[in-house]
Amino acid sequence: MRPHACVLHLDLDAFYASVEQRDKPSLRGKPVVVGGIGGRGVVSTASYEARRYGVRSAMPTREARARCPHAAFLYPRFGAYRETSERVMALLRGVSPLVEPLSLDEAFVDLAAAGLPSLETDALTGLARELRERVREVTGGLTASVGLATSKFVAKVASDLDKPDGLVVVAPGTELDLLRPMQVRVIPGVGPATGERLRRAGIHTVADLEVVSLEELVRLVGKAHGGWLYHLARAEDDRPVVAEQETKSVSVESTYDTDLTDRVLMESLVIRQAREVADRLRKHGLSGRTVTLKVRLHDFTTISRSSTRPAPTDHAGTIARLARSLLGELTESGQTAGGVRLLGVGVSGLADWVQEDLFGEGYDELPEEAPEVEVPLRQRPAWAPGLDVVHAEYGAGWVWGSGKGVVTVRFETAETGPGPVRSFSVDDPLLSPLS
Repeated sequence: MRPHACVLHLDLDAFYASVEQRDKPSLRGKPVVVGGIGGRGVVSTASYEARRYGVRSAMPTREARARCPHAAFLYPRFGAYRETSERVMALLRGVSPLVEPLSLDEAFVDLAAAGLPSLETDALTGLARELRERVREVTGGLTASVGLATSKFVAKVASDLDKPDGLVVVAPGTELDLLRPMQVRVIPGVGPATGERLRRAGIHTVADLEVVSLEELVRLVGKAHGGWLYHLARAEDDRPVVAEQETKSVSVESTYDTDLTDRVLMESLVIRQAREVADRLRKHGLSGRTVTLKVRLHDFTTISRSSTRPAPTDHAGTIARLARSLLGELTESGQTAGGVRLLGVGVSGLADWVQEDLFGEGYDELPEEAPEVEVPLRQRPAWAPGLDVVHAEYGAGWVWGSGKGVVTVRFETAETGPGPVRSFSVDDPLLSPLS
């Protein structure tokens, strides 16, 4: 454990939705939901106004519409999110050379590497406050919640305690006072399955977990997971902030507009994904030992199955063979009978070398693909709500809605006030989408 609260975790509040509200003045202060907008879509981010109605990330869009029908449901604009994220990460790297991004909207910062004159808690707290203000400036008004603590685990927990636009500092020596009353699911890696095992053992809070022996935890959840829980329940986390994250896996996945039930079709899709994964591995000079198949069922249940080889590979035929075998196990057990909405193939356990013949396995021929069929792959709608457009006469705006050959646009930007709404034919030569 560090002697100073010098690990900072910064989390941009309701990031995607906040960017949309920034760039669309008419939506400020109103419920906004970003994600898949169709009947099979899933919520990526909900604004705090929408969360008051029970809308949450990973919720089916259909349910979100039922809970908050008056919200603006928008398709994601990843270009705008990446550009805003880059501004924030550049700001953080200007403070410390040790910045570890976790996603577009959150990162760890090691303030001990910032060359500060003092690492006392008051000085670090002042810097954290200044960072939050500077984030607001460089993003055009977005807020961030910040946790400051002696470890990555406690800093991340702290950043979630006073959202939005909060700052929580956990002084050295007070970590367990904070953690003990919390539910065990506050610990990373304690999902529904592990949480249920712990509940059955009478373990509900971090305080309950703290008194369980290492041997008992290993018996309950396995060696690696048990050791992880044992140490975090005691606020023991010495993981460093790592400036550059190595690629841990290469994967491809697709979501489909209708449930897949035909095994031949699913095998064909898996083969295509294996080919694409192999191409990406070779492009970066990588190979991997573990092939993983990801399947999301019709009821949103997600299943992952893996197979590990004795030596790394970048060969499409080998990856496809293992992925097809994993798919076969699921289909033969009946787990895919209700339909599959997502398929994905990934390779992990990466290396920068390939030695296919070391164990005498040789190369697998790439299987023949199934006959060409129309795959119900989810595509971005041409005039999806929320996407940017430009009109030769009215200027920049965004799609309010579309249907029956008509697209409705609200003409406004982050720099203007709420703008007027106009409707046009989808083939109007003066109107075009922005990439």
